[in-house]
Amino acid sequence: MLIDLKQRVGTAEVDELLSYAVIDEPDALWRASAEYSKHATLQLCGWEEEGLLLGLVGFEETEDGSLDIRHIAVLPENRGKGYARGMILELLTARQPRYLLAETEDEIAADFYRALGFMVYSLGENPAGIEMFRCVYEVEATEDEE
Repeated sequence: MLIDLKQRVGTAEVDELLSYAVIDEPDALWRASAEYSKHATLQLCGWEEEGLLLGLVGFEETEDGSLDIRHIAVLPENRGKGYARGMILELLTARQPRYLLAETEDEIAADFYRALGFMVYSLGENPAGIEMFRCVYEVEATEDEE
């Protein structure tokens, strides 16, 4: 089950996980932490088991009913165990968005999203010459919504 981490932004355990999800440039971790602290539309949730924070997902709920995943990370020793998949499935169940969206420059991350049923589109190269990907998961409408 996902827990709210907004009150824990800036702690060592949250900073460690968030550091795995931010781009590798000076002040990126500080900027990400500050954004989660300042903006009510940004949510930061974590997956905790037996008192240990194993992963986190940061996202923004948009006005059109979508969730824009900004950061997702799992402790290195717990990767490949389904925690990131579990966090995404929890978001789908708890928030019931129209779409889940994510952008990444990591081909492994793009493959992860593709394996979950996301459509993955190339956005071309960023100014540093790295290919960017847009990952989109369209939630199927239920009969009540049609």
